[in-house]
Amino acid sequence: MSSSESIRAVVVDDSAFMRTVISDILEDGGIEVVAQAKDGDEAIRVVGECQPDVVTMDVEMPGMDGVRATEELMRLHPTPILMLSAHTEEDASVTFDALQNGAVDFFTKPGGEVSIEMSLFKDRLVEMVRTVSQARVRDWETSGTTVESEPKIEPASAPVTTSTAIIGASTGGPAVVEEILSSLPHLADLRLIIVQHMLADFTARFADRLDDVSGFDIREATSNDRLRGGEGIVAPGGSHLSVDSEQGSSLSVGLNDDPPIHGVRPAIDVTMETAAEVVSGPLVGVLLTGMGTDGTAGLRAIGEAGGWTLAQDRTTSAIYGMPRRASEAGVVNRELPTGDIPQAMVDAIAESASSIEEAR
Repeated sequence: MSSSESIRAVVVDDSAFMRTVISDILEDGGIEVVAQAKDGDEAIRVVGECQPDVVTMDVEMPGMDGVRATEELMRLHPTPILMLSAHTEEDASVTFDALQNGAVDFFTKPGGEVSIEMSLFKDRLVEMVRTVSQARVRDWETSGTTVESEPKIEPASAPVTTSTAIIGASTGGPAVVEEILSSLPHLADLRLIIVQHMLADFTARFADRLDDVSGFDIREATSNDRLRGGEGIVAPGGSHLSVDSEQGSSLSVGLNDDPPIHGVRPAIDVTMETAAEVVSGPLVGVLLTGMGTDGTAGLRAIGEAGGWTLAQDRTTSAIYGMPRRASEAGVVNRELPTGDIPQAMVDAIAESASSIEEAR
């Protein structure tokens, strides 16, 4: 969709006041609001009638809530959906359920005096609605692998060498990261770092979900944290995560509030570039769905350090932005559908470990 084409939106919220506020913000930002809905049942009806480019969906609503409505819309009328979530632990949890059901991304409603705070966030809301409207939801939700029935992934035979994998993602990323980690076999010598563009109130809950679905012990990173084999850390929202040193089989990482890079913090490039300078064993960088250029410099640094670089392909990316820019820059070894990435990570680690062993 070109910038000159009008984006058509449906606004779903149980509060008439919030429907008006959100609709006014979007209209002022050049987005046409073609309909409003007060609950999930009405949302399904009006989306079917209007066929909009994007839906803003409230999480908590009476009757059919936003999570169930998202699931039904993806089944009946697949449409890019931006969830609108409150700053509460309960909303954070169900927001991830909505992302798992097919929503592309989420935006947090401001608390306090809503009319004042929402005005402060209006530019960001309009930007996110425009980004989400470009997402590929039909192919993204149905094509995760190149085979009909994916066999269980087993670690390839290779010398045991402490290895590191860094996964970077943005818009559309949470569900994809969950899918990859749920298929990735537990490797006792693998250290995982996940950098997902996400707000601070949500990264701890994201880490908890990844811990639940994967065989790794995953947590939100803290300052001066140490990462060991079989563990994973998630960069906290609002902080850059750097890999500062390697001591035996563990990595020491740090957090900082330096200015955003590419307009984001945490930035994937910061983590990948510092890891490329520090990590001595096998190193794999994985770049997933998202808008912008973050990750390209990081994959370049990993490649120049002798590591492997993987990227999600166009067909399975909700937003084929970051992977495309990295591919065009020539810094991607392999571009793959989501379902093939776990096996490719295992293979890359095994091949790198063998090469390191042979060189000794």
